Amino acid sequence: MNGINVSSSSSPEAVLDRLAEAHADLPPQLKKAATWVLENAASVSVSSVREIAEAAEVKPNTLVRMARAIGFDGFEDFREPFRAEVRAGRESYTDRARWLQDLAEGGKLDRLFADMATASMNNVEALFSSTDTASIRAAARDILSARATFILGMGIANPLARNFAYLASMAVDTVSAIPQDGALPVDALARAKPGDILLAMTFKPYRRDVVEAVQVAHDQGLGIIALSDSPASPILRDARHGFLVPVDTPQFFTSTVALSAFLEALMAFVIAEAGENVVSSIDRFHQRRQELGIYLESGE
Repeated sequence: MNGINVSSSSSPEAVLDRLAEAHADLPPQLKKAATWVLENAASVSVSSVREIAEAAEVKPNTLVRMARAIGFDGFEDFREPFRAEVRAGRESYTDRARWLQDLAEGGKLDRLFADMATASMNNVEALFSSTDTASIRAAARDILSARATFILGMGIANPLARNFAYLASMAVDTVSAIPQDGALPVDALARAKPGDILLAMTFKPYRRDVVEAVQVAHDQGLGIIALSDSPASPILRDARHGFLVPVDTPQFFTSTVALSAFLEALMAFVIAEAGENVVSSIDRFHQRRQELGIYLESGE
């Protein structure tokens, strides 16, 4: 069991960590059940085995076999930590603001606005409540200590990846966004060396080019910082630092509100860990821009 103790006295987090660790090696039906549990952990304590099986589109016995695959006697034993959490009163629920309720009672556009506001607030709340400062600090320190750090985001994540690299360039000269000039992500890693860092992000449906780049980087000895939306995400398996970033939205496109918030937080930690010389570097960067007349002075 790789040294992880999975028992009825474990915390829900420990159980989910173990399930996520075993996820990639499970048979297809057990993996399907595990994916649903990882993405809907809040329902484990309150739903019946039949309800969970129907939602996951598997047979009830599949849940039993999934639990046994990671060291539990059965599914009831597996979900006991989740029920214990509820009995202890430690489960938290989002407190809906009054103004959101009022908006939802209006017309279609008011309801749409309320749904968008609720989703954005919930995503940010879920991000910060599930992420600890020690983990972000460790990722920031790895970025600062690496010979080179590559930032990879494709599609909707690409502008945020490039913005992160741009901001980092004000402080350090070891961070760059990839790919460049239409190259493939894996091609951009040709100059990478063991000990370098790849910060990669992808969200359902997962980009094949990002997943392949992460695997190539891992095989080359790079440290992986992975940002994704599910514990079952393929880029989290070999990550040195893995962060779950909620992207739920009532609209068609993936929400990037929480992703932007996380990258801003990570950048703040990079600056905080870098020391006074980096603060001076940023100050010189902006002073140079002032001298070049890039910024408008108030009153112009």
